[in-house]
Amino acid sequence: MKKILTLIAVVMFSLVAAAQAEIKFDKTSHNFGTFSEAQPQTVTFTFTNTGDKPLIVQQVFTSCGCTVAEYTKTEVKPGEKGSVTATYNGKGQTLGHIKKMITVRTNASNSIVRLYIEGNMVKK
Repeated sequence: MKKILTLIAVVMFSLVAAAQAEIKFDKTSHNFGTFSEAQPQTVTFTFTNTGDKPLIVQQVFTSCGCTVAEYTKTEVKPGEKGSVTATYNGKGQTLGHIKKMITVRTNASNSIVRLYIEGNMVKK
């Protein structure tokens, strides 16, 4: 009887340990095309928690100060959606092709996801 209870406890523990959040983005890159330096560019990346535990976005940071990111700060339940919105402001930056990275850190099994924005910035 003791062996059966131990076996049941081990199985239940492994099922609980296996439960985890998982983040899946609809897309991980966006091309703004050609745009004027005078007009900031914004895109929203939508994600879904495809896991079976609540998802928490712990941190979002960008590769430079010219890009700002906002994100869902509340817990995202399994099956629900959240978002990361990135705004690139090219004022004072070098003209031409830009490619910037946004790093998203979560409690998911795939804990770090990188998003990319790019485009061709021209004089206004």
